[in-house]
Amino acid sequence: PTLTIGDAGAEDTKIVFDGNAQDYHIGLDDSADTLVIGKGSSLGTTSHIVTDANGHVTMPLQSAVHVKPSTAQQNVAVNAGVTVVFGTEVFDRNGDFASNTFTAPVTGLYQVNVTLEIENTDGAGDTYFAIDVIASNRSQRTTIDYNSIQNDSTIRSCTGSVLMDMDASDTITIQWYQSGGTAQADISAQSSLSIFLAC
Repeated sequence: PTLTIGDAGAEDTKIVFDGNAQDYHIGLDDSADTLVIGKGSSLGTTSHIVTDANGHVTMPLQSAVHVKPSTAQQNVAVNAGVTVVFGTEVFDRNGDFASNTFTAPVTGLYQVNVTLEIENTDGAGDTYFAIDVIASNRSQRTTIDYNSIQNDSTIRSCTGSVLMDMDASDTITIQWYQSGGTAQADISAQSSLSIFLAC
């Protein structure tokens, strides 16, 4: 047997789950030819999952941020973790990023990708550098060892990534660490951080 909802007309069709505190719907947005799962009793109220006619699935409210520094951080301190200042939001879906800190809205696994463009690095002695992903429950370090170069660098690109397990309200900040040498390195405004809820 087949259950058909609608009559092949141009109107939207939907099933509404009428809850005590919140309604949800599954339905066809006929004007966009999309299948929508969302909150509220009307299509288009709040779309959580959208599937188009070609099978593309989007989650318009899924937490995702991409931020960059507004200006360079100059002559960053050595022998201490220095919080990277990300003052420009390229996007912040769900509003989870503020004051250089990402706050997990729900418990899940979050993909963290950071690229730091470091200018005027000190290559003398046994200096090494690190990107630290500082989370509430653990930290992840990516070490960049330029000891074999033994000279200063105009610019270097340093990257790190991790799939981080987080509980709701856990936080992430990014720190730069330089193990000695001269405090002459600058964190360029070309640096970036992106975080999204993977699953």
